[in-house]
Amino acid sequence: MSDTPLASVLFVCVHNAGRSQMAAGFLTHLAGDRIEVRSAGSVPGDQVNPSAVEAMKEIGVDISAARPKILTTEAVQASDYVITMGCGDACPVFPGKKYLDWTLEDPAGKGVEAVRPIRDEIRSRIEALVAEIDGRRDATP
Repeated sequence: MSDTPLASVLFVCVHNAGRSQMAAGFLTHLAGDRIEVRSAGSVPGDQVNPSAVEAMKEIGVDISAARPKILTTEAVQASDYVITMGCGDACPVFPGKKYLDWTLEDPAGKGVEAVRPIRDEIRSRIEALVAEIDGRRDATP
């Protein structure tokens, strides 16, 4: 098997502090180095949402070292998949990229109890994404 990742995925939300960080954490956890993972925000926050960090820790995924990053044109250009989670029109669009818009509740200001269902929804979407990317690899001659 090649050392080249099967795909590159960029997760984008406004603050890059909750949804996109949880998604990036899940994808890294589930796919390892098979898929290149990025996350960014149109208006990044100061830190990752502590409730998101705690909810992920409960299931064995550590995102405590993650830091919100600004969305750049270069990050979009370097990605095969761009998955937005409420960033509106701030995401630049380039041909040849697969864009998905995941409508997910914003965990900002919520306690860990309210973040758990959001976390679980993200996990199921990430599992489907990994299956899709793996399926593309298996379909390539």
